[in-house]
Amino acid sequence: MFTDLNPRLQFRSEYQGDAMLSEPTVYVIDDEPDICKVLSGILEGARIKVKTYTSPRDFMLAYSPDNPGCLLLDIGMPDINGLELMEAIIARGNRTPVIFLTGNATVANAVEMLKAGAVDFIEKPAKADVILGCVRKALKIDLHRRHEQSQFADINQRLDLLTAREREVLTWITVGKSNKMIALILNISSRTVEIHRANILNKMRASSVAELVKMDLMVKEYISTSSLESSSN
Repeated sequence: MFTDLNPRLQFRSEYQGDAMLSEPTVYVIDDEPDICKVLSGILEGARIKVKTYTSPRDFMLAYSPDNPGCLLLDIGMPDINGLELMEAIIARGNRTPVIFLTGNATVANAVEMLKAGAVDFIEKPAKADVILGCVRKALKIDLHRRHEQSQFADINQRLDLLTAREREVLTWITVGKSNKMIALILNISSRTVEIHRANILNKMRASSVAELVKMDLMVKEYISTSSLESSSN
């Protein structure tokens, strides 16, 4: 239901604005300059925008999640390793997809990386087509997530316009209760329910109850997905 909206999952300001219109960027963070150079060449050769960093700290100082893209993180950096960097990024509420780079992946390592929330991992040295395939997949995931977040933000803004009573009525509308039943549950008249229903449709910019239900399902799915991603970390 809309009233189950978790405040912790409210749309974060870093995803607002014109981010979805920006050119996606692949951020490569690896303490080996030669690796950064090779990856940069592969990505630029495929006309993919790339920025490289040999220091996780430098990356964190310069990085803004306003820009769409994905992260290529070396798992074995000496100061701050890839998993620690990913945890720091997630702690800031950032859902940008992460691909780990590793020189000696085992099954246990792979499981750990994926459980941490990575969308993929690449073993060094990797072929260009493998790198590009993983990156393109991650960029599609990022675009999809940002689209979901944009929709979620839009619905949140509309919900903020509702009064407390209208939210109550909306909750019962989206589970299929009739005006008469809602009136009995809330101890108000059917005419009052009708007025609330009209106001809700107007404020939510919905043309029908079916559209309200669709918004409700989208919110539930978004919260469920975000909660699963958070719990995996």
